[in-house]
Amino acid sequence: MSDITLSVNGLRKVIGKRVIIKDLSFELKRGEVFGFLGPNGAGKTTTIRMLVGLIKPTAGSIRICGLDISKQFTKAMSHLGCIVENPELYPFLSGLHNLRHFAVMLSGISHERIDEVVRLVGMQDRIQDKVSTYSLGMRQRLGIAQALLGKPDVLILDEPTNGLDPSGIREMRAFIRFLAEEEGLTVLVSSHLLHEIQLMCDRVAIISKGEIIRIDTVHELLSSEERLVWRLQPEALGKSVLGGLTEILSEDEGSVTTPYSERLAGEWNRLLVEAGVRVLEMNRKLPALEDLFLELTGGEAID
Repeated sequence: MSDITLSVNGLRKVIGKRVIIKDLSFELKRGEVFGFLGPNGAGKTTTIRMLVGLIKPTAGSIRICGLDISKQFTKAMSHLGCIVENPELYPFLSGLHNLRHFAVMLSGISHERIDEVVRLVGMQDRIQDKVSTYSLGMRQRLGIAQALLGKPDVLILDEPTNGLDPSGIREMRAFIRFLAEEEGLTVLVSSHLLHEIQLMCDRVAIISKGEIIRIDTVHELLSSEERLVWRLQPEALGKSVLGGLTEILSEDEGSVTTPYSERLAGEWNRLLVEAGVRVLEMNRKLPALEDLFLELTGGEAID
């Protein structure tokens, strides 16, 4: 069985004369959590709608477990579970009756499978209660249970932590990691909570104006933008010397920030000392994903 569960190649969407999505290509692997981020109008939601078959691409291909959705749509979608925006549930029914109702729409879903997904999302104690009595976090869990009924290989979650309190967000993060690590699912998560994406995801794609501008592991994305913060005395002389050695990225009162170079940092320190500058502090600093996102997208707000 291939480790590639979702493959997108040259995906493009044109509406009228407007190009919404421009030749997106990426692959997702079994057992990974993949973050999908984009500012308002970047095309993130349009891409997700194409991935789950709600709208057709103008060009390009989408394969789920090797199945092209344009040619083998039903079979491909049998490997996919999703929640786009909010889970659609019947509030006047119990959680269990909701799951039984949705199970009828799929083939071969047994009562045992329903019980299994209820245990998987940890809702055994409340599954007999009406959905109208559920918290937002419980509704999200029930929605994920619904998406898991058909034993999908790929799970797409659009804003799964939206509206949750900090405790609910932590629980959802841990649950998504569990699905990937213990159940072997590929989970694609879109979210506007960049800190949560940083903690939750193995890899991240950042999309802006219909194009993916960066895609990498969270570690590689952040380490490539690592900084070195200096406190120098005298400050003016220190900044002058550093400016002749490397790029000055920013200056704050009492400190100056440069790119980090493990190979050159010691040499810069030596040259500063030789020039009569006291190095009071050298501090390596990894940017937050939010800082990197704003830098790459030119400060556009995330949707």
